[in-house]
Amino acid sequence: MNQKELKELIDFLIERDIAEFELERGDVKVRVKRGVDASHATVTHHVAGVTPMAAPMPVTHAHVSVPPVSAPPPQVPLAEEEELHMVKSPIVGTFYESPAPGAPPFVKPGDIVQAGQVLCIIEAMKLMNEIEADASGEVVKRLVNNSQPVEYGQPLFAIRPSR
Repeated sequence: MNQKELKELIDFLIERDIAEFELERGDVKVRVKRGVDASHATVTHHVAGVTPMAAPMPVTHAHVSVPPVSAPPPQVPLAEEEELHMVKSPIVGTFYESPAPGAPPFVKPGDIVQAGQVLCIIEAMKLMNEIEADASGEVVKRLVNNSQPVEYGQPLFAIRPSR
């Protein structure tokens, strides 16, 4: 992993407001931890060298400072958004937009759905749980990305209820 890739990773983590991240790929290990009160974040990049002898492997460290991130200004909801119904996750798990990899998503923004229609799948403990719409209307927005972990009560879809 080079400096450019590290910078892109850090920028992505800041953009998504991720406080802690760890990646281990082969002999490369990257750990990023940002604190709310910290004046900067530290990235430790370990690379273990491979030698043919049974000697201890050398470890190098690269520290990259990340400026603190100020919270984005709160978004003022539009009058139209105030009427939206939020479909929330009933469980903790991994969000999937389609029934199988490569298959079209169950729904996409602009689709009209009926109460009880499957919107997505949340995998929890190797079980695939179909999440159904609890209101009829138009899907305005999907609020999570495919394969993203979700928490209990996290909004998944915004639906404009039919009148």
